[in-house]
Amino acid sequence: MNATLPDLLRLLVVPVLGWAAWRDVRTRRVPNRTWLPLLALGALLLAWDGWLVWTGGGLFVSDPGLFAIRVAFSLGLLVPFAYAFWWFGGFGGADAKALIVLAVLFPTYPMYLFDGFVLPAIQPPLGVFSLTILSNAVLVGLAYPLVLAGRNALSGHVAKAMVIGRPISVERASAEYGRLLETPGGFTRRGLDLDALRMYLQWRGLSLADLRENPETYRDPASLPDDPNDPGDGSMSPGDAGTIMPALPDGGEYDDPWGAQAFLDDLDHGAYGTTATELREGLDVLRENETVWITPGIPFLVPMFGGLLVSLTAGDVLVWLLAAVGIGVV
Repeated sequence: MNATLPDLLRLLVVPVLGWAAWRDVRTRRVPNRTWLPLLALGALLLAWDGWLVWTGGGLFVSDPGLFAIRVAFSLGLLVPFAYAFWWFGGFGGADAKALIVLAVLFPTYPMYLFDGFVLPAIQPPLGVFSLTILSNAVLVGLAYPLVLAGRNALSGHVAKAMVIGRPISVERASAEYGRLLETPGGFTRRGLDLDALRMYLQWRGLSLADLRENPETYRDPASLPDDPNDPGDGSMSPGDAGTIMPALPDGGEYDDPWGAQAFLDDLDHGAYGTTATELREGLDVLRENETVWITPGIPFLVPMFGGLLVSLTAGDVLVWLLAAVGIGVV
């Protein structure tokens, strides 16, 4: 294989991004220290590429002006895009940091020469590789609902939520990541966040089994602990059990069922945007049902990793698709 040393070093991001995607699926947490070395590597390789282009030592890009345009496009568009999507809640923090790292690492197309073929195979005229990674990631992500629907159909789980979710036993709700797709009134796209559920249970010092066994007791806000636990951030690590002061059920309606508002008011940070109503409705669903639908909420890091692999091999799939239907030129 023939390539510049900077392009070879850029391949180090593949195993790191693969590990980050795996960890994000398993724990929904990726350490910040994952991204800083990659960002520093990207800045170093970008400076190295600039020197090669300026001195005429670059193998594949010899026009300094074109190189500068591609770098400016990658950094000037994708970095603000990633930050804005994180700010408005479209991306998780790890997703945004990964896209920023890729914008710095891959502003231009790398090129790997083999005996008889070149990778990436398809390069668009603009030649901004980070944009190719993003478009391929979106295409990979679009395939996920089809896979999910097929899996649900083969399992006999045919429902309105089958393209965005899957059914689980209620007992597993506190051991899953994602969001409920049900309220007492039926299907919803914005049910209780399961991270917020874990925070609530840890705050109260309860397990989900405790809550289901004595729902009328714990629905009474008088049953809230005098000294609640630190709710944490909703990760899977167990919290210390607190002391519960059970109250007798009275069969009536409470001002704050489940102590949902008291829980949110006690936090010094949010619970992933969860409202008291969402928490109450989610707890009611978990109390009344044996099976619930959840959306797994696959992190965008997963299709981003897939998009990187596709980009390094096939190149820009969107350009190929447009060319296949007679739009654009490969």
